[in-house]
Amino acid sequence: MSISLNQTEEHLKSLMASVKDYVFPDYSEVRTENAVSNIAARIESVSPTGTAAAFMERLPEIRRMLETDVEAISNNDPAATDVREIIFCYPAVKAMLYYRTAHELYLLGIPVIPRMLTEYAHSSTGIDIHPAAVIGDHFAIDHGTGVVIGETAVIGSHVTLYQGVTLGAKNFSYDPEGRPVNKPRHPILEDNVTVYSNASILGPESDFSAVFLDIVRKMFYFA
Repeated sequence: MSISLNQTEEHLKSLMASVKDYVFPDYSEVRTENAVSNIAARIESVSPTGTAAAFMERLPEIRRMLETDVEAISNNDPAATDVREIIFCYPAVKAMLYYRTAHELYLLGIPVIPRMLTEYAHSSTGIDIHPAAVIGDHFAIDHGTGVVIGETAVIGSHVTLYQGVTLGAKNFSYDPEGRPVNKPRHPILEDNVTVYSNASILGPESDFSAVFLDIVRKMFYFA
């Protein structure tokens, strides 16, 4: 990264504003082509050469996934009166906008930036999602404050979480030098699951979960 921390933060704020304009064009005054141009420029400014083109290919999928997230919130929350209210007001939409963008950058091997994006969302929404987590379509978070989704968590399609839910690690394995080993250690939620408020689901950590996580990642992103 060749720019300073303050410059990076400004670039990322501009990036996410343009991603939002692209994803929700019906609620933006910015022309789609201008949003796309700014996204490419901002990605190029904070990532290695060539990354922007690869990321731009993923933009339609980011938009599709976010559209399903908004639909899921609408279908699961009787208090949601219309789509505009969900997009403008619901913290889950911001958290997922940042997560889905950060996740694609994470898959492209970009360091630091994905975590910065999800931490920006965490600080303003109270929803903490690691950019490496795998989350399927039609994902809804109701209320949202205190939700934590760990690095190796896998979440299927049509899943809803309520406030205070933790998908965390049960324990850690350590290498011979006493450092924690980064291996699958968070829960796997299958399709059509609802987890109610303040539930903590921890683990698993096993050789099977490592193999299963690798299979799931390939199914979601490389099929």
